[in-house]
Amino acid sequence: MRLAGQHRQLPLPRSWTITPRDILIVLAANAALVVGMWWRHGGLDQFDTPAGIFTGLGQVTALVGTYIALVQLVLMSRSPWLDRVVGGDRLLVWHRWAGFTCLWLLVGHALLTTVGFGLGDGSGVINEIGTLLLDYPWVLMATVGLVLLIGVAVSSIRAARRRLSYETWYGIHLYAYLAIALAFLHEVAVGTDFVGDQVALGYWVGLYVVTVSLVLIFRVVQPMRFSLRHRLRVDQVVQEAPGVVSIHLTGRHMDQIAIRAGQYLQIRFLSGGGWWRHHPFSISAAPDGQSLRITVKDLGDDTARLATLRPGTCVFAEGPYGAFTRERMRRSKALFIAGGIGISPLRAMMEERQPGRGDVTLLYRASGWDDVVFAQELEALGRRPGTTVRFLVGRRGTAEMPVDPLDAHWLRHLVPDIRERDVFYCGSGSFMDRVAASLRTLQVPRGQIHAERFS
Repeated sequence: MRLAGQHRQLPLPRSWTITPRDILIVLAANAALVVGMWWRHGGLDQFDTPAGIFTGLGQVTALVGTYIALVQLVLMSRSPWLDRVVGGDRLLVWHRWAGFTCLWLLVGHALLTTVGFGLGDGSGVINEIGTLLLDYPWVLMATVGLVLLIGVAVSSIRAARRRLSYETWYGIHLYAYLAIALAFLHEVAVGTDFVGDQVALGYWVGLYVVTVSLVLIFRVVQPMRFSLRHRLRVDQVVQEAPGVVSIHLTGRHMDQIAIRAGQYLQIRFLSGGGWWRHHPFSISAAPDGQSLRITVKDLGDDTARLATLRPGTCVFAEGPYGAFTRERMRRSKALFIAGGIGISPLRAMMEERQPGRGDVTLLYRASGWDDVVFAQELEALGRRPGTTVRFLVGRRGTAEMPVDPLDAHWLRHLVPDIRERDVFYCGSGSFMDRVAASLRTLQVPRGQIHAERFS
């Protein structure tokens, strides 16, 4: 059992005063600038004929769609700064909405432009398709890029995602980079915004340069720097429960890793056939400057092999990531709600908290006692001043658990002052949905709700 007896002065991740709203304002301002440049180049002047209307709309959808595609790349860059400011769950929502918005705009561009050109020269839509593909520079390649983006979007639909292996899904998503590169070449070659306007050309080239630089920095340079500096390796693997193991990591300069309880690392264990796959793992113990602990549940994929890792196995890590930390607290009291392996970041946050500072209640939901992780450690933490730990164990509808303890009525019964607390909850998708619905019913202020999905 690991419980930190002393809290060392360790570096903390940098705090930022910028908010998600500030980021959205900057993104919207750049989108407005893109439309403004199109307007300045006479975009609205062509709206005097049906052909001009279709062509003009095709131009503006292309510009805004391409801009959102670049935003998508930045969202995919694994920027620790962006992840910390926005938060993983919200960043995922942004990514999904931006992805489908980008796709629809670019599909709209293709259709609107084809109709507009067809009306303009009287050739008809079908004949115009052949003309555009064969006679206009880079249109064929841009069409290939659009098909690739459609493939990425289809693979992201939940029904398709369930049927794809991780390797297939990940490989398909890599084609997004090629698609956007092809779109850039098409944009520069035939984009009306760039013909004779060096300022517009410079602006767009700058957008691409900044985007590519951020991707290289956050996906290549920083992970290499982190791994070479700290040279993490597996120290020991400890079984916590059936199908659940804790992996203790050691390395160099461990006291200089700026990570907080509740955050996670993207980790690759350089051993076995899955060495190239990365997984997000939250630390399950408060950082002590000597080692890090992650706790892994066998979910039937590559995680199964992690129980057999040998001490000394090298680790490639990226991060730390995540805004799911006590730094988000606005109240002196907190409620932690964990489901299954979702206890990992919350257990670390409980340990990181200084005893006697504020009031913390933990509700730990599990189907059976075999699914409870860290039982002894949690009981020890529960004996600290101002800490309450409650295990909610049993399958719903049985004599052991005849009600759903996560519904609004029972949450209010278990924690009467829930609206006066910051609420942190973590678990599987269905668990998260149930807790979120109950918190809405209880009218817990949104600013006091903090979530992390373990799926």
